[in-house]
Amino acid sequence: MSFTKIQAHRGASGYAPENTLAAFKKAIEMKADGIELDVHLSKDGYLIVMHDEKVDRTTNGKGMIKSFTLEELKKLDAGSWYSKEFNNERIPTLEEVLKLIKPTSLFINLEIKAGYRLYPNIEEKVLNMLEKYDMLERSIISSFDHYSLVKIKQLNSKVKTGMLYMSSLFEPWDYAKSIKVDALHPYYITLTKEFIMGAYSHNLAINTYTVNEESAIKQLAQGKISGLITNYPDKAKKIISSIQGD
Repeated sequence: MSFTKIQAHRGASGYAPENTLAAFKKAIEMKADGIELDVHLSKDGYLIVMHDEKVDRTTNGKGMIKSFTLEELKKLDAGSWYSKEFNNERIPTLEEVLKLIKPTSLFINLEIKAGYRLYPNIEEKVLNMLEKYDMLERSIISSFDHYSLVKIKQLNSKVKTGMLYMSSLFEPWDYAKSIKVDALHPYYITLTKEFIMGAYSHNLAINTYTVNEESAIKQLAQGKISGLITNYPDKAKKIISSIQGD
């Protein structure tokens, strides 16, 4: 495996409101290798970048994303909950984020939330948008909904996928192969050096979430983890560079 790739979790969310253009711009400034983001569908079918299914926690609105049109979502303040500095920061669409990232060297770890059960045809819409901006090869699509990952591979077998999970799974290589994913996306506290080597021996990358503690970043860097998702890309970059070199 090559050097650990640092992915800014919902952007550099330790420094700006998560899943906003402000957070993604900070990730670029901090020289992250990639960004991690979450995607839903609006009532009128637009790809919306937000973590929760409801707007309540990170905006001044209330209700399910799927109940709002894009125009209605754009009226919400997605920044002031974080700090006054980000008053009137807006909820971005996936297209807006792709326009921002396209000219850079960053890649995208795109998590599909809830999949087709909540959002019919979200997989097709995501692939079409990535293709529109020629970002398919610079993206990996992840989800806790593994049916969604299977559908992605059925639609385009060349697109990289990663299976998100939280439990400590025992040697999940055969299952990963059965759903044709390219990477495991586990909760970092489940990882051991033996597990990491096991994944690599089965040609699976590991993008682990969400690693903010210095001791954990050091341990995973020493274990040559392939990808690390963090709220603090600058801090992770400094620690990993000191261990693995520039």
